[in-house]
Amino acid sequence: MDPKQAFMPAFIDSYFIALGVLIGGTLIGGIGAYLAGEPPLSTIHQLANRLKIWALVAAIGGTFDAFYSFERGIFEGETRNIVKQVLLIVSAMGGAQTGWLIITWLTQEHTSP
Repeated sequence: MDPKQAFMPAFIDSYFIALGVLIGGTLIGGIGAYLAGEPPLSTIHQLANRLKIWALVAAIGGTFDAFYSFERGIFEGETRNIVKQVLLIVSAMGGAQTGWLIITWLTQEHTSP
């Protein structure tokens, strides 16, 4: 999180960045699967499972910033930074989970016959 950016815009950005990375990555991967002659819906569902963690990392801006904020919070007593980082991570996890649910609903790969 950019220190100059207010918290609520960063919180909302984190959610939608993770959502966009997951949905965009899976749909583009599905196009690639189609062009390669593989089943696109199954591939999209598999990619959604694999991209969740990367959507989270992209949304929080890389892992080093989060670790730096945790370090500063622990060693310098700035607990406010720890709480902010945890909330940003939770927001990114929510965006990734929302994207995963949308992809799961669209592909219907979770249902068994």
